Amino acid sequence: MSLDTPVAQDFRDAAYNNGAAVPSWTETFARWTEQSAVIRARHAATMDLPYGPGERTKIDLFPGTNPEAPCLVYFHGGYWMRNSREMFANLGEGVRAHGWSVAIPGYTLAPEASLREIVAECEAALDWLQAHGPAHGVRGPLVVAGWSAGGHLAAVTLAHPAVKAGLAISGIFELAPLRDTYLDEKLKLELSEIADLSPQRRPVVMKPLTITYGAEELPALVANSVGFHALRTRAGAPGDLKPIGGAHHFSVLDGLLKADGDLTGMLLALG
Repeated sequence: MSLDTPVAQDFRDAAYNNGAAVPSWTETFARWTEQSAVIRARHAATMDLPYGPGERTKIDLFPGTNPEAPCLVYFHGGYWMRNSREMFANLGEGVRAHGWSVAIPGYTLAPEASLREIVAECEAALDWLQAHGPAHGVRGPLVVAGWSAGGHLAAVTLAHPAVKAGLAISGIFELAPLRDTYLDEKLKLELSEIADLSPQRRPVVMKPLTITYGAEELPALVANSVGFHALRTRAGAPGDLKPIGGAHHFSVLDGLLKADGDLTGMLLALG
């Protein structure tokens, strides 16, 4: 008898459905978008800088008060198929208060781009920052960070030669289970992508990577972070595992908004 019933499918889908788990996410996104529009308007000269030929292959750059300070490179979330860089400018305010620069790359979304192509675009964004950042007053080391799908992108780009360290927030580090969920309708993951692009299956990068998540997240998300940190720890790679008490998948990002935020502190320690 097959166990692949509608109930089983619903269970697999729910395991990764953060929006259903936190119904207030739409209000949170509306607030972030409004805050980010104000911040982007103050930096119009360095918005929408193209790093590639695609409509979304652009970077929003917020040069810091100290050109030699680190630059936070933030990859947005949305399961590689939703959202855009314009929504998340507010999340750089915490480190910018300490003189850091912030870069927020966009990337082509699934299904228009495969996950392999998305990762290649993110690596190209880092190439661009390494080559052209100094001309915009960004000369410090790059620290990658990302949330949800962006946490995955931060983990897979940690090996880039320009990257000093990383912060993975509520990330996805093992891709295989996603093939059996609603997410694969757009992701269309190939077995080779799961093997090559799951941080849990890749060679461990021996650079500092802090892994954090909300303690109230879905169990599957928590397990991704705990399992990936365990893998890195066994390999002797540097980096802490830091759950945020009382935080869910969306409120965990509040820790980036202020100079004294918990996630801001994690970034400062990495820089």
